[in-house]
Amino acid sequence: MAQATALTYQTSEAAKRLDRRRHSRVGVNLLGRFMLEDRQEYPCQVVDMSPGGAALIAPVSARVGERVIAYLDHIGRVEGEVVREIEGGFAIRLNATARKRDKLANVLTWLANRDILNLPEDRRHERFTPKNPVTKIVLPDGRSYKCRIVDVSLSGASLKTDVRPELGISIDIGKMRARIVRHTEDGIAVEFAHIQNRDLLERHIS
Repeated sequence: MAQATALTYQTSEAAKRLDRRRHSRVGVNLLGRFMLEDRQEYPCQVVDMSPGGAALIAPVSARVGERVIAYLDHIGRVEGEVVREIEGGFAIRLNATARKRDKLANVLTWLANRDILNLPEDRRHERFTPKNPVTKIVLPDGRSYKCRIVDVSLSGASLKTDVRPELGISIDIGKMRARIVRHTEDGIAVEFAHIQNRDLLERHIS
């Protein structure tokens, strides 16, 4: 009887830990785009997120109950419905399977640990110099600049350039999308919106 009680207690505690993990909100700074029911697309910034919901800063408002589809850096496609308005944006409740929520919890855990350790990029990936190190960056306003790739990994790159765009903005590098995470002595460091395949990375970044 005591053994059964202990097993029930352990199972209950494990369920509570899993539930807390699924609903813990993490402060983030993720850029992306979203689409409302009128099929218009707008840029957004996610300021906190859990596997069950997210708070978005956006240039337009959305009505409570409206369906939203968003494409977010590191996260990919998510969808849900607006549950309340917040200052400068709105909060959504995510519609996702248990598997998708667990995957999202893992990504959010990595993002939280990365911020705590002040790591601008995922250093688990080996860095290398591509065969063609010359590339071009394009800023959100359309201005473009030639630059040189110092080194690159599947998750980010270091670029030698004379320009110092604002931290946090999204830019295009070759055919890829990235976000500026820090300024360096010779240029900038960027983080890719999605982890890349090395063969595609070689073709698309230059």
